[in-house]
Amino acid sequence: MNRPVNGPVGDAASHPVNTAVNDPAGDAVSHPVNTPVGDLVDDPAIRPVRRALRRDPYQLVRLGAWSVAEAAPALVVGLAVARAVDEGFAAGRPVTGFAWLALLGGAWLLAAAGARQVVLAVAAIVEPFREDLLGHVVDGALRRSTASGRGPGAAAVARANLQVELARDAFAAVVTVVRSFVFTVASVVLGLAALVPDVLALVLPPFAAGLGLFLLSLRALARRQRDFILADERTAEALTGMVGGLRDIAACRAEERVAADVGLRVAEQARAARVLARVTALRTVSLAVGGWLPALLVLAGTPWLLGRGAGPGVVLGALAYVTQSLAPALGDLVEGLGINGVRLKVALDRLLRDGAPPARAPGRSPARDGSAELRGVTFAYGPHAEPVIDRLDLSVPDGDHIAVVGPSGIGKSTLAALLSGVLRPDAGLVLVGGVPADRLDPADRVLIPQEAYVFRGTLLANLTYLAHAPREAVDGAVAAVGLTRLVARVGGYDAEIVPGLLSPAERQLVALARAYLAPARLVILDEATCHLDPAAEARAERAFAERGGTLLVVAHRLTSALRARRVLVMDGTSVRIGTHEEMLAASPLYADLAGRWNPSSTQELVP
Repeated sequence: MNRPVNGPVGDAASHPVNTAVNDPAGDAVSHPVNTPVGDLVDDPAIRPVRRALRRDPYQLVRLGAWSVAEAAPALVVGLAVARAVDEGFAAGRPVTGFAWLALLGGAWLLAAAGARQVVLAVAAIVEPFREDLLGHVVDGALRRSTASGRGPGAAAVARANLQVELARDAFAAVVTVVRSFVFTVASVVLGLAALVPDVLALVLPPFAAGLGLFLLSLRALARRQRDFILADERTAEALTGMVGGLRDIAACRAEERVAADVGLRVAEQARAARVLARVTALRTVSLAVGGWLPALLVLAGTPWLLGRGAGPGVVLGALAYVTQSLAPALGDLVEGLGINGVRLKVALDRLLRDGAPPARAPGRSPARDGSAELRGVTFAYGPHAEPVIDRLDLSVPDGDHIAVVGPSGIGKSTLAALLSGVLRPDAGLVLVGGVPADRLDPADRVLIPQEAYVFRGTLLANLTYLAHAPREAVDGAVAAVGLTRLVARVGGYDAEIVPGLLSPAERQLVALARAYLAPARLVILDEATCHLDPAAEARAERAFAERGGTLLVVAHRLTSALRARRVLVMDGTSVRIGTHEEMLAASPLYADLAGRWNPSSTQELVP
């Protein structure tokens, strides 16, 4: 049993506490659904959409170029019909008429080729959007799991597999329909202006009115759609609970009460569906005003158009523009945004809200500092196993730097796990910052094991997983731990990294930089530098020593002990702590290790 030992308190920088342990972390906040249309662009739930659209400008240019090709029929349909009638068939020149119709056919062939490329361009924009959402949901689930000590559960799996796919499909539909609407309307306006500019006065005002009416209804539509989805989920939950507890319900004779509860959920869902149906009916009104009223006005204004020099073919061409291009485009927009746009908004609201980690895990407490203390701690792997740690007393002041030394299997990693709260002692008490380690807020300590965790994603996302760090802080962490060469090799912070393509040493450096940026006051490196060469290991350990806070290093080489303020020697029969010189005199095991150590070698501390 070791006596409590107090050491000097080192200087420690103050860090804000807002992250978890060295595992994946998400970043999201709760967002309301009932956002006015005018504020839609500032809605935080739309930020993933903006990021997806801005990610690769080349894909947007490509999408726009092929959209021009796809919109070719909308541009020439009215002109081709008008010229084919007035200059061709009506003038007794059928060859001219067929030539104009052939031009229209060629436009459709061009549109077919453009449509294929549009699908590919949309996919190039949408798939990274899906990956971002999926990563966010997994990050949030892992952080909640880390904070609560429980697995992510079926709800997180369902969000990852269902809601993310729903959002992806809805986003693809929205991009497709909005793009088509914009290019079609522009083509129709240009075509009408070239054909007979006067007709724009008949077409544009009702079209703008119908479009405005639809956009104004989106807020109510989104709110009602969300209410219906929530009601549907409550109904499904009630039915699932009822089916799973049928035997208990019958045994307790609670059939009527349970039926009433389930019936209430069903009635709520029915009411939500009726309200949603009424709001949805506004889409039909919008389409009638903006899509078909312009056609009626063109027909009613035919005498006026003929009086201004327009021929019959021009009137037919104007009707072709309205009925074959403008009205279908508005109908697609109303249908696409009214269903898929609202579905995307609701899905993003739920994904971002549900994927957000709690501000502070329930039942967890913040540490007052980075100190650690063990009081009579005993731990064994099983009720009949010999204790790995037996009645250990240890005091580590805030700001201390300790190297843990001992043979393999002696309990060094067990001590690290106890201090981080991963393991609970069989007896005794483990405190970190005055808080029991198993109830400590995960943001207050970082444990890096021997096998460093790196996930597939951008290098910046890996580095800032535990902290909302500005680029200057990231640059500083990268330089401090020696990650600069890897950043250059992969192509910068925004480059996507594949863990399997990184060496074990590179993965350790990424994890070290991530921990360096974390706000935790206690950092535990459990052979976290074992794959680094001695120079790189020394650089990383010096960085953490200068970073501030408390540092505990499970030493892989004796040089780690020489750099530490104190050395904790575990030899199976006793645990001793002191300076390097004190341990040379007090611990035969440590003296033997130091006596066999060759400064020019990479000898490991495994006697």
